[in-house]
Amino acid sequence: MASTIERSNRRLKWAMLSPALAFVGLMIIFPLLFTLNLSTTDAFGAVNAGAKHIGLQNFADGLSDSRRFWPAVWRTVVFTVGAVALETVFGLALAMLMRKVFRGIRWVRTVLIIPLLATPVAIGILWLLILDPTNGIANRMLDVVGIPPQEFLGSVSQSLPTLMLIDVWQWTPMMTLLLLAGLATLPEEPEEAARVDGAGAWQRFRHVVLPMLGPTLMTALVLRAVDGLKTFDIIYATKGAGGGSSFEAETLNVYAYGLTFDYQEYGLAAAVLVMFTLFIIGVVLVLRRRSVRSAA
Repeated sequence: MASTIERSNRRLKWAMLSPALAFVGLMIIFPLLFTLNLSTTDAFGAVNAGAKHIGLQNFADGLSDSRRFWPAVWRTVVFTVGAVALETVFGLALAMLMRKVFRGIRWVRTVLIIPLLATPVAIGILWLLILDPTNGIANRMLDVVGIPPQEFLGSVSQSLPTLMLIDVWQWTPMMTLLLLAGLATLPEEPEEAARVDGAGAWQRFRHVVLPMLGPTLMTALVLRAVDGLKTFDIIYATKGAGGGSSFEAETLNVYAYGLTFDYQEYGLAAAVLVMFTLFIIGVVLVLRRRSVRSAA
């Protein structure tokens, strides 16, 4: 009797879940299969304009493109690694400072999440005004301390570092909140024992707090790394098509967007997106493996 009820409950569970699972599966599987199929065609100008299958030629063309593809890959890696590294350092520092309750902490937390409330496009426009070489407040502040005016987003060499700093300004609060939540779950006894043994603040942080915070830190890194790799809005809002006139800020996302909507090379764009997706999956697997090793 009990086994019959258990089987009935199991069937009921899958019957209730099946519509949602089917919907999610359809929304994920169909775009993937469509993109994979499109990546093996010479679709150009119109997706349905009698495209022919050309095998892996689009992948070969993309991988052999040393003028746009590989520089875009390099910029994507540099942007993600640089931005996420700074966000992790600043986020961890802020989380440690906010770990103890102090007067006004509610106001500090409220101000901290303000960058997360605005859309990336709005943030891009805001920073365009701040960093305007002629009338922006950034150069006026630099002039006060005797630093000559900078071109910032108008410069080929400064565009990518400037975009990284904008990303750091927007997403450091998220890293802070994630790490602050992780710090709140840590037991106090190991740190107290280290304090009794005479360990200093840095020693306690390095040998007690940081190892215990490792799983949370790796989870935050995975989330931010994946999100950083996919950054598009701020780059397009500030630099426009191609990431600038010299493609100085063109990442893989911007490159694929340009292939699709500017050049209408749908087959090649699909191949680039497939390779980009595999690249992101590879990054996630590497970070997850490191997370498992640190937890062990």
